[in-house]
Amino acid sequence: MVAVIHASGSLRSALNYNERKVSQGAATLLDAGYYLQSASQLSFQSKLSRLAARNALNTRIKVNTLHVSLNFSPDEKLSSHKLKTIAGSYLEKIGFANQPYLLYEHKDSGHPHVHLITTTIRADGSAIRLHNLGKNQSEKARKALEKEFGLMAAQSQKPLRTELKPVDLKAVRYGEAETKKAMATVLQAVIPNYHYSSLAELNAVLAQYNVTADQGSKESRIYKHRGLVYRIIDKDGAKTGVPVKASAFYFKPTLKALEKRFMDSEPERFKQKARVKNAIDLTLLNQRHSLESLGRALAKQGVQLVERKSEKGVIYGLTYIDMRTKCVYNGSYLGKNYSAKAVQERCVVASQMTKSMQVSTPEIMQDERAARQTFTAGLRKPESHLLKDYTQDSSSETKLLEELIFPVSDPGPVPWQLRRKRKKKRKTDR
Repeated sequence: MVAVIHASGSLRSALNYNERKVSQGAATLLDAGYYLQSASQLSFQSKLSRLAARNALNTRIKVNTLHVSLNFSPDEKLSSHKLKTIAGSYLEKIGFANQPYLLYEHKDSGHPHVHLITTTIRADGSAIRLHNLGKNQSEKARKALEKEFGLMAAQSQKPLRTELKPVDLKAVRYGEAETKKAMATVLQAVIPNYHYSSLAELNAVLAQYNVTADQGSKESRIYKHRGLVYRIIDKDGAKTGVPVKASAFYFKPTLKALEKRFMDSEPERFKQKARVKNAIDLTLLNQRHSLESLGRALAKQGVQLVERKSEKGVIYGLTYIDMRTKCVYNGSYLGKNYSAKAVQERCVVASQMTKSMQVSTPEIMQDERAARQTFTAGLRKPESHLLKDYTQDSSSETKLLEELIFPVSDPGPVPWQLRRKRKKKRKTDR
């Protein structure tokens, strides 16, 4: 079993998330603990008011809502009754006994899991401390429940390898829940797993899946208030459909949260940048490339090349995505030689060098062939004839050739610098 804890100050947001799943047929309300009515009799307002009334007892506490998901192995088949029992026991073990809660069973993934919504405010107005709740109380409760109910231990479960596929724009109905769900799938797979330092670098990855993060223009209200929306884009990068606010997603991929991710990513990006630089340098070394062929060659080494273009189609920047280390780099971060202008120039130079080599190679081979034939013909002459030719010809070229061919004997003294030094014998005491 795996428990994922989210604490926030927005009760309505957590409730809306689960109720939307219910309306889509992807979830059901299993239980309403410490409510005056059964789960089937509760309206949306009844569900909200019970928890909101408890939160109103202590308005000083801003983080007053706990939203927990309990995830189980796909091999485990758990009945509704057993899920209720596990959820109730979990809340009791983490210190939330007698707290009103709502329990939802979700059926929108490949493994069984439930969501719990409760309040951190007790009936007397005191607040339940959340410090290290996941590390201490939740971890102990998880291990105890695994033994008590015979659940598969979290450590023994192998992580699922999932492949993120691009959003199918044809299947998305803009402005409805499907659009938000499709974007949420991409964002949850990209934002916590890649290392980037700006929105431009993040968007280079998101664009592979037809999603973009948009701050709006500098004169817009969103930009001035440091807001952020996410939008679907088509294959040409044009924004389409209804934008969704970052705060509308349950995991809150807001600008403030992303800026923290920018800082946290820097050590890993700095550590791995040499791999990308070496891949680019080796690919451009004496090889003829255009930007397109360079991108294909880098892709074979696990590096995705993304061109950043203006509205007129002019390339003003390059971004490199290392799919192996999940690090993203603008060309300027790697150095001047890796910017858009420099790489295009290097592609032209490499192309010219390759072309020059291809033109000059036949001429060089022809000269080498002629020289080889002349030398071979000279070797076939008898030695007497060869010496006779040398002695009869007194030209300077012949004398030079004699000096190169025949060994020179020099009986003169060897310079002291080249003499071999003798080892001194050690005197032994007798």
